[in-house]
Amino acid sequence: MRSNDVLGFIFAGTLDDKIPELAASRTTASIPIGGKYRLIDFVLSNMSNSGINNVGIVAKSNFLSLTDHVGSGGAYDLSKRRSNLTLLTPYGGKSFSNYVETIYNMHGYIEHCREEYVMLSPGNIVTNFDYTDLFDFHSAHDADITVVYKKGVIPEGYDRPITVDVDSDGKVKQIFIKPENTHEELNQVFGSILIKKSLLMDEIRLALSLNSLDIKRLLQDCVGKFKVYAFENKGYTAAISSINSYFNFNMDLMKKEVRDELFNPKRPIYTKVRDDAPSRYGLNSKVKNSIIAQGCVIDGEVENCVISKGVYVGEGAKLSNCIVMQDTKIGKDTKLNYVIIDKDVTIKDERSLMGFDSYPIYIAKKSVV
Repeated sequence: MRSNDVLGFIFAGTLDDKIPELAASRTTASIPIGGKYRLIDFVLSNMSNSGINNVGIVAKSNFLSLTDHVGSGGAYDLSKRRSNLTLLTPYGGKSFSNYVETIYNMHGYIEHCREEYVMLSPGNIVTNFDYTDLFDFHSAHDADITVVYKKGVIPEGYDRPITVDVDSDGKVKQIFIKPENTHEELNQVFGSILIKKSLLMDEIRLALSLNSLDIKRLLQDCVGKFKVYAFENKGYTAAISSINSYFNFNMDLMKKEVRDELFNPKRPIYTKVRDDAPSRYGLNSKVKNSIIAQGCVIDGEVENCVISKGVYVGEGAKLSNCIVMQDTKIGKDTKLNYVIIDKDVTIKDERSLMGFDSYPIYIAKKSVV
């Protein structure tokens, strides 16, 4: 299987309803993360690095931020003559209420593309994954469908998680939907699904004719009917499925081993570049174990924080365990601990806010505190 024979198909709004704070004005895939990235950057970069050069992104609502960020795909090397990035937004009143109807309503786009295979991917997964290993596995086993799974405890936010029981060769023996033992380590499918395009559309049309609109049931029914295999992603993987998982991932970035794995120079993570001056640090500033993007002015104290582009931290301010998105202004002598601050927020002088590691406080975009 050639990489350029695979169409990337990304669902940008995966679990929008589980992150209402962060997804109020944007779709999940465009949530800022790690100081200078968006969630969409990881799956797009993985596809581009693996040779997939035609990608469609489905966005059912709040997609202006996503459109501005991905643009024509130039940042991901997807704007060349033989590559393409397409944003698929609602049109003609077509339903985007579930994956089955969404894929069917996009059948014109999917079937028009020259690629023989489709890679269905969620927009809320953070990992650095080489899809060429998946392609080799799929071809070697002559599989009809290959799902990517991760072994671990199911994160919160997944009401109906999918898990798989696989044999030693990777063949799926059974697919479970909403298993009971969710506190144990299970083989959860929240990664990509590789399937032949003709097979996908045949099954989607069959599901619609039976009024069966659950993509998870469709996948479950394929076991025994087709050759379904599972490929394990053994690398670092985070599923952003709640405000707590978002906070925990950003805190994980303080660990060097996590950064080294995610930001592997052999498989770089691309993003839209914003040309800012280098960050400036005042004479009395203190920064410890933090990620500071460019264009910031730090005059206070920052510890265990992720600070995005263009943030100002006033003199005497003390920030601990915080995530601060771009162009936020934090006043003098302010005390913040376990706080997530969205874009363009103003926090005035001498304010004090404190959450907890299991319950961080969230401040909405463009708020004034």
